[in-house]
Amino acid sequence: MIRVATPADIPALHALVESAFRGDSARGGWTHEADLLDGQRTDPAALADAIADPDRTILIALDGDALIGCVEAKRAGMGRSALGMLSVRPDRQATGLGRRLVAAAEAYARTEHGATRMEMTVIASRGELIAWYERLGYARTGETRPFPMDDPRFGLPRMALSFVVLDRNIG
Repeated sequence: MIRVATPADIPALHALVESAFRGDSARGGWTHEADLLDGQRTDPAALADAIADPDRTILIALDGDALIGCVEAKRAGMGRSALGMLSVRPDRQATGLGRRLVAAAEAYARTEHGATRMEMTVIASRGELIAWYERLGYARTGETRPFPMDDPRFGLPRMALSFVVLDRNIG
């Protein structure tokens, strides 16, 4: 089941995102950033802010009562929505759940944001992940954006990082 996250989901949501992106637990999946970044991926306060923001929605995937995945759709203006924070529990990666979460975020963006395009940023050195999004129909726009190197809320980079921007027509 996929549904909109509520404040009651924040503790489990925080644990999920951290386990998917950081530390040794993330190494159980193929999408981790453990070799690129130390520190946190997010924190409970940032998740609470996202849940409270009417322009941002976090969708969560449940297996019974267990939180196994999430994705964020954020209104970006001019018919666009931004996809972010796609996280799948490491032992559930490579099962199609990530693809289903992306599709759910796109559907939400179309119906709730009126979006016709979905965009995202991916760390430029994550070639395997970029290729996965390209198989879902996303394309590189040619735009790059800087990584917030001096903001520990997003992690502590082990090297210089930047983002590439991907987008796709969802209309």
